[in-house]
Amino acid sequence: MAKDILPKLLDEVRGCRLCEAHLPLGPRPVLRAARSARLLVVGQAPGTRVHETGIPWNDPSGDRLREWLQMDRETFYDERRVAIVPMGFCYPGRGKGGDLPPRPECAATWHARILAELPNIRLTLLIGQYAQRYYLPHWYGSITENVRHFADALPHGLFPLPHPSPRNTLWLKQRPWFEAQVVPALRLQVQKIMKEDNAGS
Repeated sequence: MAKDILPKLLDEVRGCRLCEAHLPLGPRPVLRAARSARLLVVGQAPGTRVHETGIPWNDPSGDRLREWLQMDRETFYDERRVAIVPMGFCYPGRGKGGDLPPRPECAATWHARILAELPNIRLTLLIGQYAQRYYLPHWYGSITENVRHFADALPHGLFPLPHPSPRNTLWLKQRPWFEAQVVPALRLQVQKIMKEDNAGS
């Protein structure tokens, strides 16, 4: 049986100070994972509320994401089942149009090492453009087209999604096909994984 080095690695990540000089609120890496997790959530970077609480997706965006997944908070925050590894682990600060992009050092420094210790992942949710540009094998020109072609990513164990931020409410209203077609397919995939998880426990 392989030795579980993930807890030590996560401690190392949480002690990371690589970008400290660029972080207006200072470093506070936020992520969750366990070797047994089957679902991986790759989002952007923590907002101020997540930075304050240290709990990922602990905001209105998280509420909407859990609604899409049809998943309660208890399951979502059970790291034995759901790993949460964003593109940027710390709050990056604000720009003119909202929060700044995730710091690029996080994914480049840590992602490969973390994902190597998550051998049981069956589906990875790629939320927003930064995760999709980094992990999708093919970029369709926009988040809209990436999401529209979600079925092409499924054989790779990937599922592209728009960011569930309240800022994207207009995007969702203008694209009713997302709620009608993509969300049911997402729920089906997640439910299948959760059932496999229950069967194996």
